[in-house]
Amino acid sequence: MRAMVLERPRTPLVLRERSVPAPGAGELVIAVSACGVCRTDLHVVDGELEHPKLPIVPGHEIVGRVAAVGQGVSGFTVGERVGVPWLGATCGVCPYCREGAENLCDAPVFTGYTRDGGFATHAVADARYCFPLGEDGDDAEIAPWLCAGLIGWRSLRLAGESETIGLYGFGAAAHILAQVLRWQGRRVMAFTRTGDTRAQDFARSLGADWAGDSDDIPPEPLDAAIIFAPVGALVPAALKAVRKGGRVVCGGIHMSDIPSFPYSILWEERQLRSVANLTREDAREFLALAPKAGVQCAVTRYPLAKANGALADLRHGRLEGAAVLVP
Repeated sequence: MRAMVLERPRTPLVLRERSVPAPGAGELVIAVSACGVCRTDLHVVDGELEHPKLPIVPGHEIVGRVAAVGQGVSGFTVGERVGVPWLGATCGVCPYCREGAENLCDAPVFTGYTRDGGFATHAVADARYCFPLGEDGDDAEIAPWLCAGLIGWRSLRLAGESETIGLYGFGAAAHILAQVLRWQGRRVMAFTRTGDTRAQDFARSLGADWAGDSDDIPPEPLDAAIIFAPVGALVPAALKAVRKGGRVVCGGIHMSDIPSFPYSILWEERQLRSVANLTREDAREFLALAPKAGVQCAVTRYPLAKANGALADLRHGRLEGAAVLVP
């Protein structure tokens, strides 16, 4: 097999040849057909998420075919198409797992961070955290559902029954969530990097009711705002944009420092929440909903050996939608 490997943070990935792994008990070996390139991968590569397992194969938006089934696995067959997300395993015994909050597990495993991921021709995954995908849809276009889609969905759940929702940072997650929101009949306000008219036009093409710069005041107060861009300065901007009692949800795993802000923009029962990881129930809900909503991902495909180029394009905001590696 071939894999793009991070040997040290803040260095380019290196293409390595490895033996195809055998599955352990409870595991699947997956022949990877597509793996999305997520901003979380960028945080791992750039050293912004500490203590990865090194060397590590990034990638946690995996679509592929079951190549081998480990002992004790039921419900999967060789050749079946499956998806593998960020949450690779949980302990099942800590208070969070027992309370149904496995996304907050005290001893989790994360695909592409503490366990090798999908920037490779093959990957090994805990079968309990893999999801059947059926046969409909293109592998590369489905891959971003496995994190961008899931985190967007969990963020929306925390935003509540809001009608007018602002999306800050119109990348992979926001372009998926905007389609879900329009399908649900909600209003979408898209906020992009200052002067990024291409992203604003893209947002409007997906049904956004308004699109503008991240520091703009929208034409009407927001019921909720979801921040996908890893920019702490967007928190006070979003608080200013939401109505009394409105919610601001931070949807990323990493964010630059949030600057100080006056209490007045938090007052009047505005709420600030963060999203951490996902649960398997989030995945089951979203993977069932996305086809009904007609979600279509805009993707740029890269061969496996061009993973560094895909990461660079994501880092510098050169993408419309999502980047996907196609081994």
